[in-house]
Amino acid sequence: MTRYEDTAVIAITKHGVAQAARLVEQLPGAALIVPEKFAAAAGPLARSPYSGPLSAQVGGWFGRYRRLVFHVSLGAVVRLIAPHLKSKDDDPAVLVVDDAGRFVISVLSGHVGGANAFCEEVAHALGATPVITTASDVGKTIPVDILGRELGWQVDPLTKGNITRVSAAVVNEEPVAFIQQAGEPGWWTRDTPLPRSIQRFAVLAQASPEEFSAVLWVTDRELTGPFWEAVRGRCVVYRPRSLVLGVGCDKGTSRETLAEAVELALRQNGLSPLCIRNLATIDKKRDEPGLVALARELGVEVVTYPAAQLAAVPDVPNPSDVVLKYMGTPAVGEPAAMLSAGVGVAGLVVEKFKYKGADGLNATVSVARGGC
Repeated sequence: MTRYEDTAVIAITKHGVAQAARLVEQLPGAALIVPEKFAAAAGPLARSPYSGPLSAQVGGWFGRYRRLVFHVSLGAVVRLIAPHLKSKDDDPAVLVVDDAGRFVISVLSGHVGGANAFCEEVAHALGATPVITTASDVGKTIPVDILGRELGWQVDPLTKGNITRVSAAVVNEEPVAFIQQAGEPGWWTRDTPLPRSIQRFAVLAQASPEEFSAVLWVTDRELTGPFWEAVRGRCVVYRPRSLVLGVGCDKGTSRETLAEAVELALRQNGLSPLCIRNLATIDKKRDEPGLVALARELGVEVVTYPAAQLAAVPDVPNPSDVVLKYMGTPAVGEPAAMLSAGVGVAGLVVEKFKYKGADGLNATVSVARGGC
């Protein structure tokens, strides 16, 4: 897919069509949609001219494209899209460009759909002024619903229902705790300082729940304990992809046995499966069917290393003569996790966890934390 294959630029007037055509030239892969009567003027860029009322077309565009740029009046666009709105998780990004090309307005899905960022991009391409009304962007504070999205963070489903309440606390400059136990430190990318109403903590015990109206919590740990119980109704939890699982197994170990080993290793150590970045192992296990199936189920990649590279990792906690005999390295899971996470032994949060499945075959799981 080219970068803008999920984008449609729509125009309905002579001036709008000319302007939309110039914009599409700067958005490779984008579709230019115009009425049939202007198709000749738009040239070969107009791949899908339409006939009949514009209102009859919008539902189809909502289902096909993730970004819609209308060269149509704002009021008309509001009426056109209203019957098709579902939720901010489903609706496409919608922009409006005035007929003179002076302003680009972010209308719908500013954060989750990416309309605000795309608004800036289109405005730059047209030499226009972007118009963005989302409070967190205008106030240059934390966008609660999409924080860390470009880093692969996701909001824990248990706390999605708190986004509106927590966002209000953030934009109203109420005291908010930002607790980061995992994930990349470079999440604040604005050119202004973090608002003074937001206080950062690296240690959970340092944040007193009663002192804050809301909590933003970046963690790969399970949500349990007194702190969680105190803030669960006013907290948004972010799940970074911080955990690398080093896996070793007997030949022919089933996906079920491997999945059970992973589930137990994480649960017994209070870690969330939502934070798995990838699996890591020796290159001899690259095509192990159970491991390949588990990675597919988890939606992650399997990263592999040759025996010599694994054997060179220092201070591996649990070397084995048996593993050395058959694999050519004294350990597999622990060094593979450390290498993939880019950490030393201090970053190994779960040492070699052993598990025998119902099939009588053995699996080991080690966990390293990266991104901190």
